[in-house]
Amino acid sequence: MTPNRLRWGALAWLLTLQFFAVETIVQFRGEGHSRAEDVISDLGATTWPGHQLMNASFVVQAALILGGALLLWPALRSGAGRVAEFLLAAAALGVLMVGVFPEDTAGGAHGAGAVLYLVGGALALVALAYAVRARSEAFGTTLVLLGLIGAATTTFFLTRTYLLGEGGTERAAAYVLPLGLALSGIVLWRLDAREAAPAGTRAAQRAQERAQERATAAERARQRDEALEAAARRSEQRPAPAAEDETDLDDPWAPQGRRRPE
Repeated sequence: MTPNRLRWGALAWLLTLQFFAVETIVQFRGEGHSRAEDVISDLGATTWPGHQLMNASFVVQAALILGGALLLWPALRSGAGRVAEFLLAAAALGVLMVGVFPEDTAGGAHGAGAVLYLVGGALALVALAYAVRARSEAFGTTLVLLGLIGAATTTFFLTRTYLLGEGGTERAAAYVLPLGLALSGIVLWRLDAREAAPAGTRAAQRAQERAQERATAAERARQRDEALEAAARRSEQRPAPAAEDETDLDDPWAPQGRRRPE
């Protein structure tokens, strides 16, 4: 995989965070929108000030999701990676429909697109997690958690179980995909860039590591030799024990057999 393709694919997924900025801008163009109680689609309704910008963001989001998936296709080599690509394409189609068909003019198509985006996005994160888990277990675990959160909140939203309010539940289900894709773009870029380092660079790194190991072994050998020499010098300087025949025989306290005869 070429570095440029990897770079642009990662950048496309990172730019899916544009959704949060645009949503905030459009929300403050009008009054009375509650993120806890009102759904995101209300910002794209033709009656809301700045709805064109919100719907344009939906369309751009679809292009970024699909474009990043196509560019990063070689980085997702496993079967789970291919499943993730298919589900991301479905999510991209869904958010495209959300942007093209506002809820107050084409409610049926808009609703179908929203469901496709929410379901496809949550399942795509789970599949993507299995695709990358062998390369980074922590990264894969994070994506699984995001996917499970998305799947759970999507279920609550579709069954009208609004634990966080209608808008809050929908946002919890919708936000996980751009967050997961932005994280995936950064991590995949770093992992593949490290694995795709030039052969000469890897060889130089291995040579440097071997040289460091030899230097460390030589230093340990030198320290061991110095310790042995110091021990030998101490042994040579230690006085020899007195011989038995050199015992002071005039010692009155010496055993009877060792006293000098008078």
